[in-house]
Amino acid sequence: MTANPGVAGPPAPRLRVCGLSKNYARRTGIGRKSLSIAAVHDVSFEIQTGKTFALVGRSGSGKSTVARCVARLESPDAGQIFFGGTDIAPLGGRDLRSFRTEIQMIFQDAVTSMNPRFSAEQVIEEPMLIQGLLSKNDRRNRIMDLMREVGLPLERIDGLATNFSGGQQQRLAIARALSVRPKLLVLDEALSALDLSSEAQIVNLLLDLQQVYSLGYLFISHDLSLVARLADEVAVISAGQIVEQGLTAQVIANPTHPQTVELLAPARSFQRSYSEMLGAAE
Repeated sequence: MTANPGVAGPPAPRLRVCGLSKNYARRTGIGRKSLSIAAVHDVSFEIQTGKTFALVGRSGSGKSTVARCVARLESPDAGQIFFGGTDIAPLGGRDLRSFRTEIQMIFQDAVTSMNPRFSAEQVIEEPMLIQGLLSKNDRRNRIMDLMREVGLPLERIDGLATNFSGGQQQRLAIARALSVRPKLLVLDEALSALDLSSEAQIVNLLLDLQQVYSLGYLFISHDLSLVARLADEVAVISAGQIVEQGLTAQVIANPTHPQTVELLAPARSFQRSYSEMLGAAE
């Protein structure tokens, strides 16, 4: 049967991960023999343009290893990472450097990912300098635009990044990531160190930026209640393998794997306590 040329097919995913695996060597026992430990095994998923895919699991489940492989801070041992139709898994050197502007990573502890001697301006400018982007004046203008966009006061542009609050430091990290105009952000537990007020503000900021720039997000978390607010699709990872995957609303409403049920328990317990508190106040 011949495809109808007048009918457009589904859009190609911005990111497609196929059969991703990563092992680490660990020395153990008498003689310190080296053992290969599978951190991630045969992980596959897609992220569409302007959508958020969440990878959720307990500590040590392999979710951060997936994030680091996708951002190519680590080299996978097997599998493919297609970005815009190009497999970036085997790339290195100059070929990989050109993709650094396309995928940017935001870490859990923003301040430790920044040079403590850098001002806010220097933090945001650093990726542009590394990539040789824009003139000095154009970089300055872009930095000021980004600070406004993420909600940072311009009068703090020369202030040390270490003197900003936790929420402001995460805003700085977001501005730094956006400075090279990426198409995908990898957020590795980027909200877990924030208080509830700052967390809510950053969630709203991420949603606004996604709409403006059609950004794709790979959102790494252990908190399914937070994922429910941000992600279109979710996968639950355990012992390096995806054990449940689907639309976020469906997975949360009808979990089928024990690991998913376990991750949902804290959120549902909080909801019950909150409802009981409201009922007692009436």
